[in-house]
Amino acid sequence: MRQLARFVVAVSLASGATLAAAQSAATDQPVTSFPYTPGLDVKAMDRSADPCVDFYQFACGGWMKNNPLPADQARWSVYAKLTDDNQRYLWGILDGLAQGGAARSSNDQKTGDYFAACMDERAIEARGAAPLDGYFADIDAIGSLRDVPPVLARLQLALADDGLFFAFGANQDFGNSEQVIAFANGGGLGLPDRDAYLKQDAKAVAIRQQYVAHIGNTFVLLGQSPQAAQRSAATVMRIETALARATLSRVDKRDPYKLYHKMSARALQALTPGFNWNVYLQALGAGRPATINVSEPAFYRALGRQWRDASLADLKTYLRWHVTRASAPALASRFDNEHFDFFSRILRGVQEQKPRWKRCVTLVDAQLGEALGQAFVSRAFSPALKEQALHMTRQVEQAMQDDIAGLDWMSAQTKARAQEKLKTIVNKIGYPDHWRDYSNYTVQRDDFAGNIERGNRFEARRQLDKIGKPLDRSEWGMTPPTVNAYYNPQMNDINFPAGVLQPPLFDGKMDDAPNYGNTGGTIGHELTHAFDDEGRQFDAHGNLKDWWTRKDAAAFNERAQCIVDQYAQYVVVDDIKINSKLTLGEDVADLGGLILGWMAWQTQMASMPQQAAGLRDGLTPAQRFFVGNAQWACENDRPENQRVTAMTDPHSPGKYRVNGLVVNMPQFEQAFSCKPGQPMVAAKRCRVW
Repeated sequence: MRQLARFVVAVSLASGATLAAAQSAATDQPVTSFPYTPGLDVKAMDRSADPCVDFYQFACGGWMKNNPLPADQARWSVYAKLTDDNQRYLWGILDGLAQGGAARSSNDQKTGDYFAACMDERAIEARGAAPLDGYFADIDAIGSLRDVPPVLARLQLALADDGLFFAFGANQDFGNSEQVIAFANGGGLGLPDRDAYLKQDAKAVAIRQQYVAHIGNTFVLLGQSPQAAQRSAATVMRIETALARATLSRVDKRDPYKLYHKMSARALQALTPGFNWNVYLQALGAGRPATINVSEPAFYRALGRQWRDASLADLKTYLRWHVTRASAPALASRFDNEHFDFFSRILRGVQEQKPRWKRCVTLVDAQLGEALGQAFVSRAFSPALKEQALHMTRQVEQAMQDDIAGLDWMSAQTKARAQEKLKTIVNKIGYPDHWRDYSNYTVQRDDFAGNIERGNRFEARRQLDKIGKPLDRSEWGMTPPTVNAYYNPQMNDINFPAGVLQPPLFDGKMDDAPNYGNTGGTIGHELTHAFDDEGRQFDAHGNLKDWWTRKDAAAFNERAQCIVDQYAQYVVVDDIKINSKLTLGEDVADLGGLILGWMAWQTQMASMPQQAAGLRDGLTPAQRFFVGNAQWACENDRPENQRVTAMTDPHSPGKYRVNGLVVNMPQFEQAFSCKPGQPMVAAKRCRVW
């Protein structure tokens, strides 16, 4: 994916907002049209910078200066700003639908009433912690370990949160992509990554101490004494740390073979002897799946030991914590503010809560995304725009075909398999062919927390019902308004929602050079994912299968190692360098995407010679291509957030997603007349695709 999208439910009062923020909120208004930002913005550049010394500063210096971090953002970027514009546009749609009226369709009623319930802060505050009552009653009724499976199933269905010991769902069988099977995955943690529990540097230790304090504060809000709350927090931390030690690293999770362990329910039962999986599956409504992929068997063995050794009181404490943590943003402000204080302010440096309308738009998109997406597409995405995107996609695919054919390090046998895979990639542009049916999802205008729970149950049921059935290849994994794109190796498809095909990322008013640099580079990025270190392990049908000769695989790994070594030298923040084994797939895709975008642009220019010469805004066409590519990555970031993303994000920071590419591009060296020895000219160039 071009950017990392992370959904966080955030629906509370921002009681700590500054006067300036309050005044801003008073003038905050929805919009009915998008503000136009050009695909190449000369005001975003810093012409005083030497592009051969620091191209990122040259392309983005003005943007970074003129776009300081908003108080409610951990990172502010071109992607984030377009997301903000999209949300403001969706706010206008939802604000109208929330007014009611007999003319509303069923989907209009659901999205409008959901938004209205979310915006009703007074009702949410009045309910206090009441939405927890039913969950806590179930937990209180646990009398022995035999009672845990059905209670856990009910909680997981209601909350859709993998912090409740583990995650259970459905996915394509790695070995047979046409079938959907049950998946039992790891989970059980509250901090962003297992390394947050294991690292011993001063900042990691301090974060853990603050996390324990936050857990204690939450238990005090639930009515415990400070002393009892401290003991409860220590219990939670002890269980989570044990599970973290048994959890695979994020680098290991990038290897699909390390996540593929098909077994029967009986074999899973043997990993956790005290937990009755038949009772759990029945309560979950998952039936009796013949096969379950247990992604992390060592984790489940450790989980079994926790269930065996921990007291029943400790297990109940752990469950109460995770239920409250998952629910906090839907509760009264005292819970939500405490949640925000740790997970946003301390962990990521965010100064203020997002305005309520943003949080509500995010929630509607998360739980009714295709209903909202229909309204978005009908207003903001034309057939002509879709055809433009498809035309560029086909050109980039042809560039990939030509690139594979010309590789001097790959045998004819592997090339044939690669071409087969490329030709079977499905292009999904804008929105799905068939819209999701939400008729079984009940939305009530006066029940915000209930809407969230029913939405979670609706989606869980939809996913679990896929188990044992053939795959629906038409399904999308992102909603139409999303400002992002992705490649799915098991579906073998690339997906570009309508939200990402808007200016400045895709600008129909702009000349081709920056469009091919930006959107062409994004298309090439997603195509390259089909052949990065993860994607290359899946064949044309989406099956986990080795289709490479041993010699070709070794040649790929040698070229990939060049990129690993290059990015491992880049500093994220303080003395923390990029974990380049974690970012390898995205780094390979970034470079491959830029190369393919360049190749497609050259093809386009061959038919439009009038665009292939001359200066515009003081830049040659080739220079405009590279600046257009770079400006999607302009960003400002908080150091707290950088420390978290260095541990969790498979994407490199924006600066290195620009400078790390152009140093490997002789076309860039030529376009800007750079000299050997300058920082943007690598002595040893890397290239995989």
